[in-house]
Amino acid sequence: MSQVTEPRSWNTQPLLEREAEVLAIQRAVDVLCGISGNGSATRSGGVLTFAGSAGIGKSTLLNEARRHAADRSCTVLFARGGEQERQVPFHVMRQLIQPALAAMSEDERRDALGNWYGIIAPALGLTAAPKGPTGPDPQGVRDGLDWVVTHLAVRNAPVVLIVDDAHWVDAESLSWLTSFAARAEELAMLIMVACRPDEIPADAGALRALMGRQGTRPHELAPLTTSAVARIVRDALGENADNVFCRECWAITGGNPFEVVELVMKGRDRGLKPHQGNIPQLRDLASAVKGSGLIDRLDQLGPSTVRLAWAAAVLGTAVPLGIVGGVAALGEAQAAEAIDRLRAARILTVLTGVRRKEVVEFFHPLIATAVYRSIPPGVRVAMHGMAAQAVIDDGQGSAAAARHLLEMHPEGDPWVVQQLRQAARESFSAGAPDAARRYLARALREPPEVEDRAEVLFELGSANLLHDPATTINQLRAALEEPKTDQALREAITYRLAQALGHTGQLGLAAGLLADEARRATSSRTRLRMQAEQFKWNAVRFDEENSPARSRLLAQFAKRLTGRGLPERHILGLRAWDAAMRGEPASIALEYAEQALDGGMSWTDQDFGFEVPAVLAVTLMYCDQPGRAEDLFNTAIIEFEGKGWRGAHLSFVYTLLGYVRYRRGQLAEAEDFVRNGLQIADRVGTGIPAQWYAIGTLIETLLARGNTAEAQRIAKAYKLADGFPQAVVYPDPQAVWGKLLLALGRIDEAEHHLTAAGRRLDLRGTRNPSWSPWQLDLALAQATHAPEQAQATAAEAVARARAFGTSSVIGHALRVAAAATDPSQAAGLLQEAVEHLEQSPAACELAHALIDHGMALHAIGDPHQAAQQTYRGMELAADCGADGLVSRARTQLASAGLRPRPLRTCEQDTLTVAELTAARHASAGMDNRAIAAAMHTNAQAVSELLSAVFTKLGTDRHGLHRALGA
Repeated sequence: MSQVTEPRSWNTQPLLEREAEVLAIQRAVDVLCGISGNGSATRSGGVLTFAGSAGIGKSTLLNEARRHAADRSCTVLFARGGEQERQVPFHVMRQLIQPALAAMSEDERRDALGNWYGIIAPALGLTAAPKGPTGPDPQGVRDGLDWVVTHLAVRNAPVVLIVDDAHWVDAESLSWLTSFAARAEELAMLIMVACRPDEIPADAGALRALMGRQGTRPHELAPLTTSAVARIVRDALGENADNVFCRECWAITGGNPFEVVELVMKGRDRGLKPHQGNIPQLRDLASAVKGSGLIDRLDQLGPSTVRLAWAAAVLGTAVPLGIVGGVAALGEAQAAEAIDRLRAARILTVLTGVRRKEVVEFFHPLIATAVYRSIPPGVRVAMHGMAAQAVIDDGQGSAAAARHLLEMHPEGDPWVVQQLRQAARESFSAGAPDAARRYLARALREPPEVEDRAEVLFELGSANLLHDPATTINQLRAALEEPKTDQALREAITYRLAQALGHTGQLGLAAGLLADEARRATSSRTRLRMQAEQFKWNAVRFDEENSPARSRLLAQFAKRLTGRGLPERHILGLRAWDAAMRGEPASIALEYAEQALDGGMSWTDQDFGFEVPAVLAVTLMYCDQPGRAEDLFNTAIIEFEGKGWRGAHLSFVYTLLGYVRYRRGQLAEAEDFVRNGLQIADRVGTGIPAQWYAIGTLIETLLARGNTAEAQRIAKAYKLADGFPQAVVYPDPQAVWGKLLLALGRIDEAEHHLTAAGRRLDLRGTRNPSWSPWQLDLALAQATHAPEQAQATAAEAVARARAFGTSSVIGHALRVAAAATDPSQAAGLLQEAVEHLEQSPAACELAHALIDHGMALHAIGDPHQAAQQTYRGMELAADCGADGLVSRARTQLASAGLRPRPLRTCEQDTLTVAELTAARHASAGMDNRAIAAAMHTNAQAVSELLSAVFTKLGTDRHGLHRALGA
């Protein structure tokens, strides 16, 4: 399945001196098909790369690969980079995938792409870009393309994917190709790539890495030797060609296969006799094969033929016949005659493209480059303008015309600005924000009319917000400074600029901007919305000057609100979160949370952001309602994935969903979720808030599991102790670091950091030990050397926990208080802790309290009850995945002379990431057999591919496998 159904005729030269490369191709295809000399039927994929200069024979070699793959009944996906199409997003991906879907009806395509249709169909040119302010992020599109190609690999195996002229592949397609190539072997797919190494762009380091993948060098194609050139000459001009003539052909061409073939074909057309006496004529012919000689030969074909060649060079690869004639300003008969002349001169060829349309292409990219560069600059610019209009008139859309618009001189043309803005919207909706930025930046240079300039700047800033907020700030500030900006647009710019400042850690500037604009506002509705945003960013400011005053103001605001409209509900949501952080009674936090959620909130509203829904979900978790918190996070995953947002937003939700599981005591699943969130955060960027959230949560989860060494490795890898973020992050990074130091036995350092974290949090009025249990960890540190101080610290923590009032935090605080007192009092405290925790969702904390209670009972002489509590705690700890706690219980039982009975665990019911992923997609109506087959091949690969860890959906492993038909 390739973009063109006929091989290029300039690639018909014999494959001389390419035996090693052909053998490598044949072996790789045979291994892919399960054909090997040792009788093994195991299929295996991989990556083959070929490098060489222009005309050295790379395309001929890849055509041989396509032929051999077809002979082995392989599915072939083929694409070629184009010099003129490097700025067209997903140009190569469309060549690879469109042919496989072209024959399908719209309904069939929707069924084949499943839930990914809305995300990747615009990128693949299968549907118009949806209208709306947001689009998928690049990672979301890459994940969708991963799914599509994996789906093809599973259903149409064996698959050979071939990309020629990879040095000209567009950035979006190249990003996908270089990341996906690592999975070729595990998917049993063969990927072949050819490029000119000296023309790889400076910013395409990933392509260089791919060409030297795993330390191997690409197959480098060398020029032909004199004997190979002689064979080509004698095949074309006769066996009587003398040696001197043949050697001169080699010397003139340098053994370049394309130039050799072109030279001898010209000689055959002229009837040249291959003898030494005709070498001067041979040299004359050689000058016409490339460079200025080629252009002189083109000029001899007449003005109309030259114009058609110019038009083809401007339009690029696979150009429909009707368009090229129109851009050349030729009638149908003139265009047909010109094409005939160019075909006879071996400059152009006509091929059958997708949907059986005839398209024109150059015989070789070298010819296309020479013709394009020969066009006078003024004429070339004018022809790009004609090409842009022709492409739009042909119904291909503004995005397809945009590369031509970029080549035009700025002239203040409103039509150009309009088309570039539309192209930016289409590119943004297709997950190509870099292209959108190029188009909008060019629109500003046109320039737009004065009344449109602020809107263009706003669109340019918005195109960066989800993907690179730091680059949005200057454009949005400039938009605010424009004199002709209506009030509604000014408000939208302000909200977006505040988000950009907030997402880059400039929280004080964000709050100050909103305060300034609120004072300017003449509408009470606008002022309320500005104040809601101001509360939001102040709530996470590390350097907020008077956090308690802000809380008091927020409380006053919330009292008089009823939840009408999103601004009011957002303020109510922030009030719920603030109440929980400050340790007010949980009933108050829940009351405001219920008001905020009444009417619903979207996680993907770009104007309001996702922060308030997130803190509402976490508030529910702290208030011992983790099930409702998970429901909200599950909704977030569906919304984010539905829009293709698979960057920092999705990382936050996976991490927070893992945090909920951690607090519920489902530690194995918690670790799985958080690692997935950290993996997503890592690929977005270093030092971003999403990464801090994931690091802290992962370390806490690992400590709960008893894996201190891995927790220490994570802290070291991410340099946790080198500097803490200047924003409110939960769990608090400094408190997490103190907890890790405590687990490592570094008591003095632990006490120092826990005290510093507590002092900072108390200044902000953050007093809830459920939010940050720094006080409880500090009491444990102090208990090793200052028991009275530890008792006082623990008593204060218990008081704060009782003020908040949830069973989980009261039980946790009582357990720690027991550790800081003598055994006679400890047993009573632990009994109360167990009673509270049995009414809470905190299973792992209950296990800890049970084991501690058993130890205390043993110390006061109640061995029977001690054993019962310890056994209960050990079994629950095993169910939670708290291996360290299980080991401690075993040791405790052994020291008491008791033999631990065999554990009953729920390991059988724990779903792997891949199974959870498959369950989610099965529930969404995707092809269950394909998912099951892919899982059977490599479950972890499917997990990484789909990146969609989800909840159990109310089933166990056996029910899931039945649903999948596995």
